[in-house]
Amino acid sequence: MNDAPGADSAFPELPPGAFAKLDGGDDADFYAQARLVTHIDDAAIATLTDFYRQVLPAGGVLLDLMSSWVSHLPDDVAYAEVIGHGMNEAELAANPRLARWFVRDFNQDPTVPLADASVDAVMICVSVQYLQRPAAVLAEARRVLKPGAPIVISFSNRCFPTKAVAVWRALDGTGHARLIDIYLRRAGFAETEIHRLIEGWASDPLTAVVGRSLELDDGAEM
Repeated sequence: MNDAPGADSAFPELPPGAFAKLDGGDDADFYAQARLVTHIDDAAIATLTDFYRQVLPAGGVLLDLMSSWVSHLPDDVAYAEVIGHGMNEAELAANPRLARWFVRDFNQDPTVPLADASVDAVMICVSVQYLQRPAAVLAEARRVLKPGAPIVISFSNRCFPTKAVAVWRALDGTGHARLIDIYLRRAGFAETEIHRLIEGWASDPLTAVVGRSLELDDGAEM
């Protein structure tokens, strides 16, 4: 198993190895092959799209972190720009909603190449479980967000288990929501909300955690 450098330092309350992965190989190799598939079912996608319609500002600049070939945004809503990030350039190039994108392994380099307070919303869809330095990445998301703008982190019960961090694999859905809440607060998001969008067995379960920061300061721990 492999921990990213400094992975545990932001979360002293978590046990040693909390951010270890079963597959310690290079993430760039794992994601080298384009996967033009969806990672939640159609009902969950439709529910997430409806939630995005409510929460994400129409006409705003959006940052889709850990994205792929689809962003699940509502087709009937226009945005000023959608900026994508991911690990596979072919997937990002295939995403029709992205105006531009960048490829970066956040477990090695958690920085976001955008200006302070330049984004109206950030999304992370069913991917937060792979972050070994979540406080650093989310602090960067907070930096680029405008005051009061939302970050929406959604998750289901699916993942690549060999690439998900140990603490994620050890928790259930309720624990995942609480963990993301801890991530966000440690990154400096003072306001958080947990939305359980789908429960039960009729579809993939789906939860969204929304964070907001009212002002930018240097108080976040990374």
